[in-house]
Amino acid sequence: MLSCTTPADFNSYKAIDSKGWEAEKKIMFEFNVKDTILPKNVFVNIRNNNKYEYSNLYIITEMAFPNNTIIVDTLQYEMADDRGVFLGTGFSDIKENKLFYKERKTFPVSGKYTFSVRHAMRKNGEISPIQFLKGIQDVGLSIENYTK
Repeated sequence: MLSCTTPADFNSYKAIDSKGWEAEKKIMFEFNVKDTILPKNVFVNIRNNNKYEYSNLYIITEMAFPNNTIIVDTLQYEMADDRGVFLGTGFSDIKENKLFYKERKTFPVSGKYTFSVRHAMRKNGEISPIQFLKGIQDVGLSIENYTK
């Protein structure tokens, strides 16, 4: 439930199969919104390991509102620096990336929302997506109160 009493209103992760993140497989999250006034920061959270072979990540998101409005976004995030060192936090081979999805988002309608994310990674020059994207361990969604 979303409220204004905690910094993290929603925080959930889904584990990715050891074969890799399957192309076209949507990772789904559901959450309820009560507060339609206070702005929130919404993040897509990615945990990757050293098997991830790319310096970026393309994803396609869908946010379905209680009134059946759907917003689709295609997003690109940097996952490594120019030297190939993974970004994110963590002391082991696993790095956690907290990626902005929406900043200062006010949810206009109270009720149940559905959020899905799927990868849109392709090898250079290829049309088909990578069938099993290796190195992504978990995909998450977090919603936090906006603080100045």
